[in-house]
Amino acid sequence: MRDDRSDPPPKDFLVLNDEGRIMDNTQHLHLTDRFKILAPFQIRDFTWLWIAMATSMLGDGIFLVALPWQVYELSNTPTALSMVGLAWTVPMVVFLLFGGAMSDRLSRRKMMMAAHIMCAVAVGVLGLLSMLGTIELWHIAVLVALYGAGDALFMPAFASIVPDIVPQRLLVEANSIDRLMQPLAMRFLGPALGGVVVTVFGAGEAFVIDGATFALSAAALLKMSARPARKADRETSSVLAEIAEGARFVRSQTWLWATMVAGGIAMLVFWGPYEVLIPYLIKNQYGGSPGDFGAVLAMGGVGSIAAALWISQRGLPRRSVTFTFVGFAVAFLAVGAYGIASATWQALIASLFVGGLMAGAMIVWTTLQQRLVPSTLRGRVSSLDWFVVSVPVPLSFALTGPVSAWLGEGATLVVAGVFGFAIHIAFLFIPGVRDPETVEERREIPVVA
Repeated sequence: MRDDRSDPPPKDFLVLNDEGRIMDNTQHLHLTDRFKILAPFQIRDFTWLWIAMATSMLGDGIFLVALPWQVYELSNTPTALSMVGLAWTVPMVVFLLFGGAMSDRLSRRKMMMAAHIMCAVAVGVLGLLSMLGTIELWHIAVLVALYGAGDALFMPAFASIVPDIVPQRLLVEANSIDRLMQPLAMRFLGPALGGVVVTVFGAGEAFVIDGATFALSAAALLKMSARPARKADRETSSVLAEIAEGARFVRSQTWLWATMVAGGIAMLVFWGPYEVLIPYLIKNQYGGSPGDFGAVLAMGGVGSIAAALWISQRGLPRRSVTFTFVGFAVAFLAVGAYGIASATWQALIASLFVGGLMAGAMIVWTTLQQRLVPSTLRGRVSSLDWFVVSVPVPLSFALTGPVSAWLGEGATLVVAGVFGFAIHIAFLFIPGVRDPETVEERREIPVVA
């Protein structure tokens, strides 16, 4: 694998030594020496990227509280929120592969801007309808479908642009920032703020605030340096041919396809119950408020932040693939704790463990992809990853209502957690899955001593 440490630094990047530290600024040297996670913020474009992301994620955290509460105010049944989740995720699945191919062809920065403008329009209209008191379930379904399409365009572009901006030696820190900022904004500050806004003002005002954060995020992305779209030898290839090329690469790498397939199977039984039944239990079984639901989401953010800080300081574990699979497995198992909880404080503890374990596994998984997947394939591999784990999500939402009516809400969550655990442990022992733990390129990745 090519060692990017021989490349000249980008024009907006302060000069670093081989350990990723500033050579000509003693104050920053002291900070990055003590807090390695800060090192990528020395890159101007990365800083603007994360100002944009943190802003939109703060709004997303508000949205995660406002949406289920708005739906349950209109129809207090898990089936109603299941159908909204179905409307949200189907367009996301449909457009993911297209978004990945386009992110390898077009300007990734412009794709992210366009996606966030779409999301701003969707949630802004949602907020206006809610404040006018004219909102209906079909309005929500249509607008979250537009929101899901925006997600599909944004996710592969974002996953692909980070290694364009950040040198390989700082990818662990950059991905740790992802798993710190995302829960800090989306699972901690955002839900906590969302709980207050929905309680005091209403869901409509919360949606409007979310729409404003997407607009601010698009403005911050505009401040990044323009980068030309990638010119590949296959310029005349069709989008379908390029998607097929990405699929062939994934199929040739056992560690890639096995992780994706395990995640996709687990998501079939996990995602719908997780998104639909937890707010339902808090509202109806624990007698909780929007603030309580926001607190549960926020506690997951605390766990994610702790995991991100730990990995950013320690580096990747030596058994990186094993760590990823075991982390996901135990996180899924912890989801089952929601099903046996009888009070909000117990759900808070479960959320802490789920958030931390998921974040730790995702940091390692994302870094492995960025290090071992060629840059010209990165957008398509990322979109295939999202596609495989997202395809079952609409069905998961659709099944959650009838299955929970049959088994009960708590039992459904327990079954989901146990199944997710079992499938990841089983896939870990597929021959070839742990090959990246022994390949020569792994020596370039910072590891725990």
